[in-house]
Amino acid sequence: MMSLRHALACAPLFGAVAIAATPCAAQTRAAPPVAAQIDQLQQQIQALQQQHQQQIQALQQQLQNLQSQVNASQKAQSAAASAAPPTTASPPAAPQSAPRVTQSMTNRFGIESANGQYSIALTGRLHLDAGDYISVRPGSRTAPVSNLSSGFNARRARIGVNGKAFGDWTYTFIYDAGNSNDVTPRGIEYAQINYRGFKDTVLDFGYSDTFFTLDEATNTNDLMFMERSTPAVIATLFNADDFRANAGARFFNDRFWLGAYVTGPQQGQSHALTAEQFGAYQRGTYQVLRGADYSLHLGIGVDELLKAPNTGIGTANAITLSDAPELRIDPTAILNTGTLGSVANPVTGATVFNLETAAGYKNLFWQGEYFHYALDRRGLQQANFEGGYGQVGWTLTGESRKYIQETGSYSAIIPNHPFSLAEGSWGAWELGLRLSYINLNDNFTAGLPLASQPSVVAGGKQTSFTLGLNWYVNSNIRFMLNYVHADIDKKSLTAPTNSVGATVDAIALRSQVAW
Repeated sequence: MMSLRHALACAPLFGAVAIAATPCAAQTRAAPPVAAQIDQLQQQIQALQQQHQQQIQALQQQLQNLQSQVNASQKAQSAAASAAPPTTASPPAAPQSAPRVTQSMTNRFGIESANGQYSIALTGRLHLDAGDYISVRPGSRTAPVSNLSSGFNARRARIGVNGKAFGDWTYTFIYDAGNSNDVTPRGIEYAQINYRGFKDTVLDFGYSDTFFTLDEATNTNDLMFMERSTPAVIATLFNADDFRANAGARFFNDRFWLGAYVTGPQQGQSHALTAEQFGAYQRGTYQVLRGADYSLHLGIGVDELLKAPNTGIGTANAITLSDAPELRIDPTAILNTGTLGSVANPVTGATVFNLETAAGYKNLFWQGEYFHYALDRRGLQQANFEGGYGQVGWTLTGESRKYIQETGSYSAIIPNHPFSLAEGSWGAWELGLRLSYINLNDNFTAGLPLASQPSVVAGGKQTSFTLGLNWYVNSNIRFMLNYVHADIDKKSLTAPTNSVGATVDAIALRSQVAW
């Protein structure tokens, strides 16, 4: 049994234990608040987890619905593509460095570099003529020409290329497989290099057409009639016609044109047995009046034959002036001086003076030129000839010819409404009328003995009338119908009282394609 002393010593400890145990007992009986809070928080967490789980499930359902719609759309597109006819895939876009195809206003196609510094384009023309000499009436029974051959002629059949290199340099090469009489091709028509680095200036070198006379400066695709006038042809025969070697420069703007050139032999002339032909010409023109539907053009020109061609060893420097009666179905030239120049009296030079005019007002156009020809032969009196022409054109459909600055000449008609049966348009129609005259007689009096006329030239006189109708189908195709009446008054040198001339009436049609 515990002693009293031990009991009194332990009494405080038992009291402390009792005091410490009393709260625990009370909390157990009353559901202490901390446990309740813990339960409440756990319930909130579970509620949030359920709510978030529902939101996640809703978002997943939306994603599945959208994916189903995309799959359905792809299946529909695939089905439509398989049902549609096959198509050619578009080529990928060309890189900037690739060349490009070009097309001119006259539908000339070519290829040009991406930087525009280099190009090459195809060019060509076909002039196919058919005609009939309705009547040829010789001046007398002694006349050598009593008939001319009708038929078909490939007047021009040209193909070639032109383009540029290094931007400022241009080139042209054209071969002509046609000819005035279909005997042999003419050969090189253009083989020329040009420099265009200076503003409104072109430097030319090579074989080409020339710009002496307004008629010659006009492109053959743009002529109002099938052939140039005889006076203009004679003017260029000295040393400024087609297929001519030449070098020079031209300066121009919308008002003036100035050019100066030296010329050499024609393509095809021999370089081995002949003294090469050599000459020069200068031409200047001015647009006195110019406007949208009117113009007035004046010009002058001088051509110098410095050295006449020599036809062979032991022969003389000589030249022949002749032309067919402004048509080339038959190339026979009744107007003909014969050979001018001999061993004793060679040709030492010649000069041609030219005055040119042109005017346009709306659909009315005028063009005319005057020529004076002077020929020098050693030991003989100077021979002088003259000629000229005037022509007028009227466009029934209202179009007009336009001035071309680079050549100092005028263009053909470009139809406002090209021929089309579907659209009911008929292209452009033009009427033309031309009168020309030339006298190739000098120092000659019919009936006098030749011994008293050592400087005689009896090439004859020609007066020609041409009526033309032109149908411009579009900018590339044209048909031309010409009626020509020519009177050639010519006397025989051996029998000066006998006429060796003729009167010619002819009709011809040209089919022209050019690009």
